[in-house]
Amino acid sequence: MKTFLKMAALSVLAAGPVCAQDALPQVLFTNVNVFDGVNEALIENASVLVEGNKIKTVSTEAVDAPDATVIDGGGRTLTPGFIETHAHFMLMGPSVPAMEASKTWEDYGIHATKMAEMYLMQGFTTVRDAGGANGGVRRAIDSGLIVGPRHYASGAFIGTRGGHADFANFTALPDAETNVSRLNISQQANGPDDVLKFARNNFRMGATQIKYMQSGGIVSVFDPFQLLAGSKEELEAAVQVANEYGSYVMVHAYRKEAAMAALNAGVKSIEHNLGFDKEVADLMIEKGAYTTTNLTSFDPSILEIPPVRDVPSSLAKATAAKEMFANYISNMKQYPVKRGFNTDCIDTVEACNIQIAYEKHLHEQFFSAYEGLVAMTSVGGEIVALSGDFMNPYPEGKLGVIEEGAYADLLLLDGNPLEDFSVVGASDKWLDAEPRPDSPETILIIMKDGVIYKNTLQ
Repeated sequence: MKTFLKMAALSVLAAGPVCAQDALPQVLFTNVNVFDGVNEALIENASVLVEGNKIKTVSTEAVDAPDATVIDGGGRTLTPGFIETHAHFMLMGPSVPAMEASKTWEDYGIHATKMAEMYLMQGFTTVRDAGGANGGVRRAIDSGLIVGPRHYASGAFIGTRGGHADFANFTALPDAETNVSRLNISQQANGPDDVLKFARNNFRMGATQIKYMQSGGIVSVFDPFQLLAGSKEELEAAVQVANEYGSYVMVHAYRKEAAMAALNAGVKSIEHNLGFDKEVADLMIEKGAYTTTNLTSFDPSILEIPPVRDVPSSLAKATAAKEMFANYISNMKQYPVKRGFNTDCIDTVEACNIQIAYEKHLHEQFFSAYEGLVAMTSVGGEIVALSGDFMNPYPEGKLGVIEEGAYADLLLLDGNPLEDFSVVGASDKWLDAEPRPDSPETILIIMKDGVIYKNTLQ
């Protein structure tokens, strides 16, 4: 597979511009059942014609494409490429103090490179990076220098002193330069002027949206998860800059009060949103907002992960949070809103591979196979499109759907995921899981932007 990945990347580099008189290459998928990213009913016995990097035709009739490379799906399921809406390519752990004190730009860059390859091979053709990465990762992927998914970067986390974006050493003075501030991984903002400065710098560094840390966290050092960190003026400053760039703000928000304040300030994406209830749902719908939640937050094993189990303060926070937010799943079922897929893994590449598979499993366990698929496809596509007409790096087609004119980001699965969700690469094992393969055997073909990066049918 490594050789094939290298060949695929080289083919992207060698492709060059297509002259007007040259026909675009075509790939024709035949005899496939299509999950289009939106509708629960599959389009049965269909054909999908890819031309260049776009989907040209979706039809249940025979498609005339004599020059196309034909792939007979054998009655298997064709889905949009999956979309992860909350990843962290640059953060390898094992803790915030370790990343601040003992990691160099080489460590971060190499980790991001391996994360990008792993995510693509797990079927994710698009990833929204929720903090820590600038535009360099996307440039490397899009140029073919490294292999990975489409990448929507947030630039540095922006937050308050002592908040969830504070990676500084314990003895660091306010406004002291830190390792992560030098690398624009995380920035401490003290007031609206700082928020304006760092948000604008993030866009300058290649961000497609802004990430603001409004609540505290569990495994972080200084902040209780109950923290309401951002003032009204600071939130509005972040939204102001995002609006200037035609984009949007996503916020890390645990408590209901944090989510409500963010929505009223104009934030469009609430991350985690553990205090979700009917009032939050109503305001989200009114504001046209989205949410992403890492469902491992509600798994009994959450208290057993080493960063929680082995740190008394984190264990106390996690135990309290587990009780406070116990109604999230039932509330989300009763008052559904548009919810994206969120793994939020900060660990080794191997550990994140395992956690992704488990997060997939929890979407079916807590909700349904269909809702899990929609979260990983069309809703994710809508979320990344919030970056707008001129900050969206991929503005020429839709993502997360199979329809004419959409980008040709496609997966061929060996089975029907609505009947057997394991074919998407889901696993019911997490902390006790064995290492997972580089790519699930049930994902037979991975195509991104019209280029095939995996094909085990041949």
